[in-house]
Amino acid sequence: MSENKPHQNLAIIGHVDHGKSTLVGRLLFETGSIPEHIIEQHREEAEEKGKGGFEFAYVMDNLAEERERGLTIDIAHQKFDTDTYYFTIVDTPGHRDFVKNMITGASQADHAVLVVAADDGVQPQTREHVFLSRTLGIEELVVAVNKMDMVNYDEDRFREVVEEVKELLNQVRFATEDASFLPISAFEGDNIAEPSENTPWYDGKTLLETLNDLPEPQPPTDAPLRLPIQDVYTISGIGTVPVGRVETGILNTGDNVSFQPSDVAGEVKTIEMHHEEVPQAGPGDNVGFNVRGVGKDDIRRGDVCGPADDPPSVAETFQAQIVVMQHPSVITPGYTPVFHAHTAQVACTFESLDQKLDPASGEVEEENPDFIENGDAAVVTIRPQKPLSVEPSSEIPELGSFAIRDMGQTIAAGKVLSVTER
Repeated sequence: MSENKPHQNLAIIGHVDHGKSTLVGRLLFETGSIPEHIIEQHREEAEEKGKGGFEFAYVMDNLAEERERGLTIDIAHQKFDTDTYYFTIVDTPGHRDFVKNMITGASQADHAVLVVAADDGVQPQTREHVFLSRTLGIEELVVAVNKMDMVNYDEDRFREVVEEVKELLNQVRFATEDASFLPISAFEGDNIAEPSENTPWYDGKTLLETLNDLPEPQPPTDAPLRLPIQDVYTISGIGTVPVGRVETGILNTGDNVSFQPSDVAGEVKTIEMHHEEVPQAGPGDNVGFNVRGVGKDDIRRGDVCGPADDPPSVAETFQAQIVVMQHPSVITPGYTPVFHAHTAQVACTFESLDQKLDPASGEVEEENPDFIENGDAAVVTIRPQKPLSVEPSSEIPELGSFAIRDMGQTIAAGKVLSVTER
C-alpha cells in the first residue's frame, strides 16, 4: 500500500486530556488502518465499562492496566496512508513521561499535530510540547482545536483558542504562518476526513487534507553515512551481522566503514533488508550487514557506523541546548543522569552550566547560572562517562538530539550544538 509513497514521521502532541489518543484512533479508523472487527470488539468492551463511544481511544490503549486507568501512556508506532503520504505516528508524549522515542533517532518527527481542547485552551503541557517541538526542529505544526462538540461548535471560542496558541507560538519563535488551525472533534469525527456540517463558518481543509499537503521531508542522502547500531548478531554462514537503521547517507557493499566509538573498521561484504540481499541502503532503511574483519565482540549497540575516511565523531565533551521538562529539584554541575542519543544510552555529567536562556525567545538570560530547574532552557557542557558518538545538530540533526532520563522519567531533551572530539 505504501511502497511508492514518500514517508513522513508525525508526532501528535498536546496536553494529556485533550484527546490525542482519540485523534490517533480516529485517523487510523478513517484511513482504514484498523479492521472493523477490532473496532467492534473495543466498542463492546467500552460499553461494558460504561464508556460507550470510547472505541477510538481504546484502539490506542493496547495495555489492559492502562485501559483500567483510562490513560494512554505508551503508544506503539501506528501507521496510516493518505493519498500522498505514508505516515508513521511516532510515540506521542505520555502524560507525565515524554516517551524518549519522540526524541531519539528513528522516530524524529518531521511535523507535528498539536491537540488543544476547545474547552480548556492552552495548558502548561501545551507550552512544554510546543517548546520541545521548536527545540527539536519540527518543521510544520498543525494545530487541531479538538472537542469542538463540547463547546457547541462555537466559532468565537475557536477563535479565542487560536489566538492563545498563536501567542504561544510567537513566544517560542515558531513562525505562525507555518501553522494551520482546524476546528475538529476527534470523538465525533468533525473535519477529520470530511468537512463538518457543524462548522459552517469554517471553510478550510480537513485534517487529512492538511496532512496530505504537508511539505515532503528531504531525505538526508547527501549527508555522510550515519547508521546507529541497534543489535549485533552472529548468523551461521555469514558471521557477525550488525543491525540498525540508516539515518543519513548511503550504505553500499564494498564501502569501507568505521564503527565509533568502538573504533574498528572494515569493508562491507553484504547488506540485507527484509531478508533479501541488496547492493545499497538509504535513509530510513532497516538493515543487517556484514563487515569483513569485524567480530561480534568488536562492536556493540550504541556504536555508529560511518565512512572510514569520515568517521562518526566521538565526544570528549559536547555543548548542548536543553529544555528541562520535569525534575524534582534543581540541576547543578556534577549531576550525572543517563543520556539517550540514537541507540546509545550513556551516563553523562553536567560539567558546566554555560547560559540560561529565556525559553520564550531563546535570548541569554544569565551567564553561568548556579542551577537550572523545571521549565528552564539552557546551554550546557556535557562530559560522557564512557565514549559516545554524537554530531552537532546543525550538521546531522538525526544524530544531534537526545533525551535525558533519570528516576524512570524523561527529565530533559536537547540538541548538540558542538562536539569537542576526544
